[in-house]
Amino acid sequence: MNKDIIAGKWTQLKGQAQARWGDLTDDVFDVAEGNSEYLAGKLQEQYGWERDRAEREVREFEKTLH
Repeated sequence: MNKDIIAGKWTQLKGQAQARWGDLTDDVFDVAEGNSEYLAGKLQEQYGWERDRAEREVREFEKTLH
């Protein structure tokens, strides 16, 4: 699923993302609006992950949406 589709369906996908990364707040998901770079940055900040892991987590999440 490409980034445009994710951004367009973000309201629907937000619940799935919240279930996966429950420590992130609603505000983070509202601001992210499907922006994978922003989301990866917030995952890195919240969970203390390295950038590579945060980006990998987001990519894996995107793959589950197909």
